[in-house]
Amino acid sequence: MTLAPRRLTLIGLVSVLLLALISIPGRPAAAADPYTGYLMAHFTGESSTGQQIYLAHSTDGLRWTDLNNGSPVVRTTVGTRGVRDPAVVRSPAGDRFWIIATDLCISCGQDWNTAINNGSRSFVVWESTDLVNWSAPWLLNVAGAIPDGRNAWAPEAIWNPATNDYVLYWATNVPQNGATKHRIYYARTTNFRSITTPQAYITRPGAQEIIDTQIVELPTGVGSYRYVRASGDGQITIEGSNSILGTWTSLGNLSGIGLTGSQVEGPMWLKFNDRNEWTLYLDQYSSGRGYLPVLSTNPSSTSSYRIAGSGSYNMGAARKRHGSILNVTAAEQSRVLARWGNTVAVNRIQSYNFTDRYIRHINNDARVDPNVSPAADAQWRIVPGLASTASGNVSFESVNFPGYFLRHVNYDFVLAANDNTATFRSDATFTRVAGLADSGAVSFRSYNYPDRYIRHYSYVLRLDPISTATERADATFRITS
Repeated sequence: MTLAPRRLTLIGLVSVLLLALISIPGRPAAAADPYTGYLMAHFTGESSTGQQIYLAHSTDGLRWTDLNNGSPVVRTTVGTRGVRDPAVVRSPAGDRFWIIATDLCISCGQDWNTAINNGSRSFVVWESTDLVNWSAPWLLNVAGAIPDGRNAWAPEAIWNPATNDYVLYWATNVPQNGATKHRIYYARTTNFRSITTPQAYITRPGAQEIIDTQIVELPTGVGSYRYVRASGDGQITIEGSNSILGTWTSLGNLSGIGLTGSQVEGPMWLKFNDRNEWTLYLDQYSSGRGYLPVLSTNPSSTSSYRIAGSGSYNMGAARKRHGSILNVTAAEQSRVLARWGNTVAVNRIQSYNFTDRYIRHINNDARVDPNVSPAADAQWRIVPGLASTASGNVSFESVNFPGYFLRHVNYDFVLAANDNTATFRSDATFTRVAGLADSGAVSFRSYNYPDRYIRHYSYVLRLDPISTATERADATFRITS
């Protein structure tokens, strides 16, 4: 009689403890899986292609390899059609990720004066559950509620256990107290689709602007503060606090090692996976030399900072501009490299019976055409099938619109952004088989309609059942470089 209640009480206590562990807001993703690599999101410069989302990978945090053959991995189709200053954000449970970026495209429809005084008040946001398949982008209006707020630049976000949500912070140009300048504002969010009313977060005296700020959380036993932030405000100013939304204390700047805001910008933190040491990457914008790593074993002490030796790091081939770095697990790293490692070839898909024609996209439609211009409209990465990676299953990703795939809709073909739904993945997956007209070539059978194949009809791509010799030739292709 007395054992059963005790047993139930013990079970109840264990359940409560498990629930408490699971619900800890800041609990790292897959705590049993250590971080083994690093993923950097960045843009490269002032052009329509340079102002998109690029990724680089590193195993040691200092030597970087450009992914996707140096091409963008995600491309915006909303707002100004360009993005800068991307931040990659991990959910506390590790089951969701977001990219948030400045909606800005300099030299492709917008100049700096417009961007500063009448720019987009929104950020571009993507969401993913695996760092590989990203949603279609959406716009998040953050500065529209700021009186006379004229733009929204350089977003960052950090999980705040004190409020159980993210603090999203950014720079907005605002005329206030006799000075028109960029100041840092913040709002809270849980999903990057809606936010609380923006509040002033950081401002500097007089006419001094502040644009780039990034916060890093320090472990217990390192330094005097739980959080440290680096900001571009004429210097690279270092501040410390024990609360993200609390009082911050100035800790100095990096002028002692010869770095000021006139030389560097875009601070970007990285904590090494295997030790209590940090790198603060700084973009050498004034000389155009890209990122420079500055090392520290205690970010809250400016006397601990030192510039990395020139032979100790390699930033890869592409110039990297203001971005962010995400520590990743072995499983996450493997998925990203399988998708965007530089072993994924760029191919064209040649018609078997019209050998001067290639599958291409145009205005989000798909057809076979000769003399394709721009050439990238007929270039594809043939990647493992989105619905199934079993042998022979493939999907066709656009080279110049990364994240966009050929899919069938009502047996017609379109180029569309992967929305990561089961329907999309199935519609965009095909089984590679021996060519129906020539076994030395290839044909592609629909994954979810296995009685139908990709074929062209009047040069338009369709998904049809195949029975005649003409149809077999129309459904046969060759993979070329």
